[in-house]
Amino acid sequence: MDQKDFKTRLRIAKKDILKRTSDENDSKRGLFMGSAFRLGTELVAAVVVGTIIGFILDNWFGTKPWFIIAFFFLGVIAGMLNVIRVAKNMQEKK
Repeated sequence: MDQKDFKTRLRIAKKDILKRTSDENDSKRGLFMGSAFRLGTELVAAVVVGTIIGFILDNWFGTKPWFIIAFFFLGVIAGMLNVIRVAKNMQEKK
């Protein structure tokens, strides 16, 4: 094997390694964005569901702002607990 052939093979191997690393970084970036979107959705969904339940109960019992306020805060607490739980599960999988 001559020196020119070795340099050509080395250059091809380097390009292959660089391509693999950039592909891995792109997939990690996509995974991170998906995880961030999921955590945000968990929080927002819990707050929205809590507020809707409070609104329905207020209309049912005629106590306009009280159930909305109470269930809004319950939704916030539930959303934070969901985010913490999901984040812990993601951390354990790494």
